[in-house]
Amino acid sequence: MTVPHLLPRSAAVEPFAESDYPEHPYPGTRPDCSFVHLDGVGYPLLPDSTTDSGWRVRTGTRTEPCLDRWLAEHGAEPLRQRRPVLAYGSNACPEKIGWLRRNLSLTGPAVVLRAECDGMAAVWSSGLRPRDGQRPAVLAAASGVTEQHTVWYATAEQRRVLDRCEGRGKRYRLVRLHDSASIELENGRSPERVLAYTAAAREMAPLLVNGSVVRCEELEQQQALGLSGSPAVGDGLACSEIVGEPLPV
Repeated sequence: MTVPHLLPRSAAVEPFAESDYPEHPYPGTRPDCSFVHLDGVGYPLLPDSTTDSGWRVRTGTRTEPCLDRWLAEHGAEPLRQRRPVLAYGSNACPEKIGWLRRNLSLTGPAVVLRAECDGMAAVWSSGLRPRDGQRPAVLAAASGVTEQHTVWYATAEQRRVLDRCEGRGKRYRLVRLHDSASIELENGRSPERVLAYTAAAREMAPLLVNGSVVRCEELEQQQALGLSGSPAVGDGLACSEIVGEPLPV
């Protein structure tokens, strides 16, 4: 089963260069498919319940191996040994993943799966991103709202790179979302024990304009930079902050 509200999969489901999906302006662009990123290339992932991983890799050749087999061939951990991390901002952008490799030493295949998320939304934050002055997204509860985001299946090392990127403990905090059932992957499954980065500092809290948050879907970066308002007191999410390292998978 595929998730009905996801944007249609691109008709050309072939490997792509990360530069095909630029990261500027924030949050960047993303392909209309799940993918695994390695060496500047994104390989589309096709749901397949007959495989151990539940996914096949579109390699651009005649073969479409099981994702776990493909990961093993590249010396990487299988899907079941990775922790799902909700990516609702630029971390779903292939070129941003390349930036993580060049600037924060991200290594290994990055598995990024499309997902439908109910009851939560990416909204504009009160502060600006330190490295380029753009306004980043932050996660907030949003009753009755359904949005399309992605879930990184990250190794422990990759998640620590995300910690550094997000300024864990300063700008963002790492949390476990209590209701993983509200997230459904492209293959119809719901990941368990999903992690996410949410606002830790007042300047990264959801921005309230006339008392309401502004969803990133409603306003692009250029217009978002011109917003003025006040930081929300909280984000309304049902979650628990992770102290130290998350429990192993």
